[in-house]
Amino acid sequence: MDRIRQVKLSSVVLPLDQPISDAKVLTGRQRPMTEVVFLFAEIATEQEQHGIGFSYSKRAGGPAQYAHAKEVAAGLIGEDPSDIAKVYDKLLWAGASVGRSGVATQAIAAIDIALWDLKAKRADLPLAKLLGAHRDSVRAYNTSGGFLHAPIEEVQERASKSLADGIGGIKIKVGQPDSRIDLDRVRAVREHLGDDVPLMVDANQQWDRPTALRIGRVLEQFDLVWIEEPLDAYDALGHAELAAALDTPIATGEMLSSVGEHVRLIEARAADIIQPDAPRIGGITPFLKLATLADHHGLQLAPHFAMEIHLHLAAAYPREPWVEHFEWLNPLFNERLETVDGRMLVPDRPGLGFTTTEQCARWTVDSCEFR
Repeated sequence: MDRIRQVKLSSVVLPLDQPISDAKVLTGRQRPMTEVVFLFAEIATEQEQHGIGFSYSKRAGGPAQYAHAKEVAAGLIGEDPSDIAKVYDKLLWAGASVGRSGVATQAIAAIDIALWDLKAKRADLPLAKLLGAHRDSVRAYNTSGGFLHAPIEEVQERASKSLADGIGGIKIKVGQPDSRIDLDRVRAVREHLGDDVPLMVDANQQWDRPTALRIGRVLEQFDLVWIEEPLDAYDALGHAELAAALDTPIATGEMLSSVGEHVRLIEARAADIIQPDAPRIGGITPFLKLATLADHHGLQLAPHFAMEIHLHLAAAYPREPWVEHFEWLNPLFNERLETVDGRMLVPDRPGLGFTTTEQCARWTVDSCEFR
């Protein structure tokens, strides 16, 4: 039996190369994104086993995740790192007064992911293999090249580069106040890519129900893989009505912050493709529960962001999934994920298969240790 002897938490601020704008910026609901704040958790045991995990926040929330993790992390010391479910419940109860979703569980997520990384490393297996992989590669699509701040020529150029780099599909952002601009951009990208390249669009919750139905019907001509977040993330009934009315599949779920919120989505039949985010819903432990439920209901899976984590989880999903390619996190990690023939390859390195860079250490704004 092993015991946790040390926990290190770090708050890391990753600056982006340029301000990023999606529809939430163009409709005035958010400011352009200039950085991503990460909570890293590193765990060491008496037998010198090590695990690392992370959670994150875009715009507000990063300091709150770090603060909550600091309050509960001491409870890990002396616990058996293999008892992940037991440890998870212990941390939940430590912060029970602030609930079981949002910041409270996103803080726990970094620790939970580190424990799964450690468990897979102890077994000398990639995490996907520890979980029971259905495949050694996952269909990949790129999002980072399709934001609304970029002129359409740049979007087309970056789409071509993604395909040349072995990525299989392209997603672009829509949801601008003038829907005619959206349709012109989708048409330009579809003509640039041709009919055979998988293409998705993402409205980032900026349409109301009548607008989503009207634009969704016009978008049918472009043979999209899915329309993502056409409505407010919590409008399960509206998503269900839209999914029933359109031939194009509806994808949503990335903004939800608990398994319970996803259950309401699934029970309403509000999506054809579910898009959970492991760091946002509390880690790998709740993600696996949700994946079982989603498969039971016959849903496709396309996890949001954090490909370093979600590649393994998608590889273990019974139905053929997608994984989202973002290069934003590359400066944080020494290793790179490979994309070949439209698919992202599961690395053969134990655990999640990444180590942090010296640059990641330089971007650390605060850290603490428990022993």
